[in-house]
Amino acid sequence: MSTLRQTLRELSNTMRDRPDEIVLDIGAGGELLVARIRVVATLLLMLMPLINILTGGGVAESIDGFVGTGLGLALAMVWLALARRKRRHRWLSFATSASDVTMETLVLVLIATQSPAASVNTLIVWSCYPLSIFMTALRNDGRVTLFAGMLAIVQYSALVLWVFAHADPHVALATAAYGEVSISNQVQRLVLLLVATLLTAVVVYRIQRLVLLSGTDTLTGLPNRSYLVHRVPQIVEHARKQDTSITLAIIDLDHFKRINDDYGHPVGDRALRHVVLLLQSELGRDEPLMRVGGEEFVLLLERPMGAAWERMETLRKRVAAVPFVPGEENPEPVTLTFSAGLSCCPQDAVDVSGLMRCADQRLRKAKQTGRNRVVVRE
Repeated sequence: MSTLRQTLRELSNTMRDRPDEIVLDIGAGGELLVARIRVVATLLLMLMPLINILTGGGVAESIDGFVGTGLGLALAMVWLALARRKRRHRWLSFATSASDVTMETLVLVLIATQSPAASVNTLIVWSCYPLSIFMTALRNDGRVTLFAGMLAIVQYSALVLWVFAHADPHVALATAAYGEVSISNQVQRLVLLLVATLLTAVVVYRIQRLVLLSGTDTLTGLPNRSYLVHRVPQIVEHARKQDTSITLAIIDLDHFKRINDDYGHPVGDRALRHVVLLLQSELGRDEPLMRVGGEEFVLLLERPMGAAWERMETLRKRVAAVPFVPGEENPEPVTLTFSAGLSCCPQDAVDVSGLMRCADQRLRKAKQTGRNRVVVRE
């Protein structure tokens, strides 16, 4: 039961909170994929009114279908152009999802002007609602899924209420092609939209979990080298374009091999978590700390070299001031320290590989000159 509650809590957070930046980066690629699918799907949907005419369907309904899909194709081309841009618009997924859902509602409204009963009994157009909800999974953002699902439910509910409110109570609300409209049938459709939203949210939750697990260090819970490779270059590039300084620090724990040799690897793992907790207690959300291997970490500071050095000195003193206790069998506290090398963009380099190379050289200088220090120049 506790596991179920935890899963539901995590699912709720997925639908409410802004995803991790790596997840959003993947979602940006999903937005482009959705944009391409939307164009192809709209072209295919334009065949529906033609098939309707050729098979003896109503001409007015087919014209509404052509108008709706024509407008949808025009919008689809606009969304495709925006999705192709390198700059990621945070509002784009919400706007495109709202557009998809609202276009389907407008087609139903056009049908309602000719036949109110047909607008709430047609299955072909209504089925585009769950398709639009399912496609939000490619954005990797539970907020978009929830938004699209709730919008579809609200808009379709409003249409159904309008149809029943304007229906003649003495005449059955029905058509020869679609049969009689019933309240039970409409409630079932709304329930199906809710189910589609929840199922899609679960898919988004699973995708986010897999992405985060692949990019998270299992021992410390920190981002791993995947974050360094995929996300940090974007942060550095953004800082360079904004003409602001950003400093990269490589941190290496001093003589950490002795901890493993003297006390064993389980104690060494606890020592690593001890240092990480100390650092995290001082760092803000805009100061990402990554574990890139063994006892080596990378920290990104959106500040110039001087301010970054002061920040690193504060962190160094904090770690050294709180000793680590190996355990009950070894209660004697052990002082842990680290050495660090810093490099700054754009002064030292303008890309991650250059910054890493420069910071690594300064880290070696810190170790050669006594350890437990932060070096900003060779």
